[in-house]
Amino acid sequence: MSIILAWPWMLAALPLPLLALLLPRAAAAQPAALRFPFYDALHASLGTSGGRRSRARLGLALLAWLLLVSAAARPQWMGDTVHLPVTGRSMMLAVDLSGSMQAEDMRIGSRAVSRLNAVKDVAGDFIKRRAGDRLGLILFGDHAYLQAPLTLDGTTVRTLLDEAQIGLAGAQTAIGDAIGLAIKRLRGEPKNNRVLILLTDGANNAGNVDPLKAADLAASEGVRIYTIGVGGDEMLVQTPFGVQRVASDDLDEDSLQAIAQKTGGRYFRARDVNSLAQIYGLLDQMEPISKDQQSWRPVEELYSWPLSAALLLTVLMAIAADGWLPRRGHSGSGQVTARPESAEAQHA
Repeated sequence: MSIILAWPWMLAALPLPLLALLLPRAAAAQPAALRFPFYDALHASLGTSGGRRSRARLGLALLAWLLLVSAAARPQWMGDTVHLPVTGRSMMLAVDLSGSMQAEDMRIGSRAVSRLNAVKDVAGDFIKRRAGDRLGLILFGDHAYLQAPLTLDGTTVRTLLDEAQIGLAGAQTAIGDAIGLAIKRLRGEPKNNRVLILLTDGANNAGNVDPLKAADLAASEGVRIYTIGVGGDEMLVQTPFGVQRVASDDLDEDSLQAIAQKTGGRYFRARDVNSLAQIYGLLDQMEPISKDQQSWRPVEELYSWPLSAALLLTVLMAIAADGWLPRRGHSGSGQVTARPESAEAQHA
């Protein structure tokens, strides 16, 4: 951060008041004089501070001139350089919030967590890395809902994902509706940059749109879809005989593979947190972040401050002018100069 002068050559005007010293003085007409015998006493009663006031007034006038020239030079505050990518991906994340996403068959360290919490943990890091991309968030269950439109504010998208809860969009899985909504939101973006990442742990069993027909529409719109099947091969289920391991066969991998293939994307299977993190790493490679950057510095004009101060000084000087100007001239002989009112006064 720094302060600069946009027009520093205006400072050349600073010595202009000195030119007044080089100009010839105007001839002053000698007024008539009247003898005033009590002038010395009157002058003593008025005080002898006129010279100090004149010097103060001159100093304020010079200060006002300095402020005016400083304002004319256009001082500016320059902020730190900001780098922004010229182009980036337009990427929608579609996350399944159906009831099966609460199954705790994923682990973070030694702690068992639900599928949704695993997605939040890994997807949050992915969002943080995608600086410069426009990200959006779709949550789907019985229906698909737009939670965050495309934005460069990845922090907000991550916060909204963290706040998502199981059952918020319903208990079932409308994959086709989620794809259709993503196509609608990506339609206005550059074709080569339209990407949808769809995470689900089940099969399409709700909604009004068939997933494969939605994939055909996505292909025609230039939207690449990367599908991620979330969940382990086995899951823990509470039964009358206690907690037992059962096979997890809800995932429709064939449909997810077909959706990805139709749109030029790819299908991934995330059986644990580590594999999910690896998938997002592969996505970074397949959809790299743009390296082209555009730099700019925020600029704030500051000329209004010295200009306002100069105007304030000028107004104060004008208000106080009557008190600082000497009301009568005098000579060393105790004469007071006065303009006669008429010819008769001169003869008097």
